[in-house]
Formats: sequence, C-alpha cells, structure tokens
Amino acid sequence: MLGAAAATATTVILSAKPRDPAFHLISIDLNSFKFNFPLLDTEMTITVHVTNPNVVSIQYSSTEMFVYYAGSLLGSAPVMASSQPPKSCQLLRLSARLSGLQLAHHATRFLADVARREIVLDSVVHIEGAAKVLWWDHKFSVHVDSHVTVDPLFLDIIDQENKSEMDVFVT
Repeated sequence: MLGAAAATATTVILSAKPRDPAFHLISIDLNSFKFNFPLLDTEMTITVHVTNPNVVSIQYSSTEMFVYYAGSLLGSAPVMASSQPPKSCQLLRLSARLSGLQLAHHATRFLADVARREIVLDSVVHIEGAAKVLWWDHKFSVHVDSHVTVDPLFLDIIDQENKSEMDVFVT
C-alpha cells in the first residue's frame, strides 16, 4: 500500500513539472496585396498549432510575433491575450503584415530564393503569462524562435525548426 502511494506521488510530481509548449506552423495564406509605389506590401494569415503539455491551464498576455528575412525585420503579427486548457492543443490564426520595402533591400537574394522556390523566414515571439496551481498564479515566460523554409509560389511549408525556452518564476 505504501509503495503504491509513493508511486502515485512520484507520478503526480513528475507530470506536474513544467514543460515547454510546442509550436508548429500549419499554413500561410495570402489575404491581400497593397500597392505602395513602387513596392508591394502583403497581408497574410499565419496558422500556428500550439500544444500545452502541462497539467494546468495557462493564461497569457497579448504580444507580437516578429518575422525576419535575411536578418531584416519583414513584418509582425499581433498575438491576442488568451488562455489554454491543460494537456490541450489549439490553432492560432495570426494576421501578419509584411513590408515590401524590406524585401527590396534584399532584392537580389529574394529573386534568387524565388527562383529556387525556397525562402527562409525566421520568427521570434516572447509570451508572458501565468499558470494557476491551486490558488497560486505561477508566472512564466516563453521565448520561441522559428526557422521556416517556404515555397514562395504555393506558400507550402517545406521545412521548419521551432525552439522554445520557458522560464517559470516562483515569486
């Protein structure tokens, strides 16, 4: 009986250990092009699959995801404040606006990438929130770096690597 209680307690403690959420880019959909002479700005919807592997629900504040091309800030997408239940998945649809001016600074490289049908984009987002355990709110922050290769003609995701790092604050 004592062994079963100890095993149960160990399982609860190990499953309660905070784990990094998982992020996976599902799709990129173009919404519109805006002609901003002599350049073309783009609005798109980025769909991200988010998994909360933790045994508690989380609430997070609004933030912004930044999209980079060749080291230059290309645009951003607001992430609205929300919550996510424990051990769950959800889809986030983020509206992004990308600047044609930034692409113009890398025109030669961009045209070569289009010809190869592989554009590499990087994105960064820093999310802060709280996880409620019993009556305590445990604050956390998650930093996510994504490296995505996209086919510029069909907007297919060819490859992606997502790294997340979570810090939990006990004060």
